[in-house]
Amino acid sequence: MWEVLWLLLLIVFLASAIIAGALLWRNYVDGGSTGVRLFRNKTEKRLEVIDQAAVDGRRKLVLIRRDNTEHLIMTGGPVDVVIETGIGLVGKSRGGEIVEPVFARKSRALGQASGDK
Repeated sequence: MWEVLWLLLLIVFLASAIIAGALLWRNYVDGGSTGVRLFRNKTEKRLEVIDQAAVDGRRKLVLIRRDNTEHLIMTGGPVDVVIETGIGLVGKSRGGEIVEPVFARKSRALGQASGDK
């Protein structure tokens, strides 16, 4: 009975020593002090996928944001293509953030032709 308990305590001690050693090694490699690195704030993300839409079975349009600038990219074809870049955050609000519409036009009244004013 005591042998099993002793073996279990030894395994728990070794596992905790390995975890502590791994954390200390990671902080040593990062080049900072131990306490500061363990409890530091996470850095803010610079890159995120805002929206994506399937064009067909293979291709996909992806809207990404990097440093408050949006980029529209088509992926999945023979070559990935940048459709539009440098879309700024000015104009209408979407999800709490301000973005400018890509293709904005005035709406027409019902029955009004495109050339009529």
